[in-house]
Amino acid sequence: SPKMMENKVFLSFTFYSTILILKMYVVAIITGQVRLRKKAFANPEDALRNGGLQYYREDPDVERCRRAHRNDMENIFPFLFLGAIYSLLDPSPTIARIHFFIFCVGRIVHTVAYLLRLKAPTRSVAYSVAQLPCFSMALQILLATTPYW
Repeated sequence: SPKMMENKVFLSFTFYSTILILKMYVVAIITGQVRLRKKAFANPEDALRNGGLQYYREDPDVERCRRAHRNDMENIFPFLFLGAIYSLLDPSPTIARIHFFIFCVGRIVHTVAYLLRLKAPTRSVAYSVAQLPCFSMALQILLATTPYW
């Protein structure tokens, strides 16, 4: 609605959410490209089309991409819910933008660390940092809604 588009916090949330969804698409494309390069297909019909049933198999590099994508789904989908509800609580636009930015950067660093096999603890630090704004938003949502339970 037009009123929603006047909400600076919601617009910021929309911006960062869109970046994260595009990042998820990129990981999906990378996964497909690694499958093709490594000839490791999840379905027999794909293997037959690309050289034979011997390519109907798992590959460690493909599985790494899939784990990165699954981790995104486990973390970005809850962020989409929390950020949308948080945006309705009329938080400070600056503080909200910091929440969204930290989560977004944390998830991007997490994905880069996962796919490029960066030295530990890069990935786990990125994961943990990205969780902080989610916990903050969840707590604020709970505090705002407790009177209505």
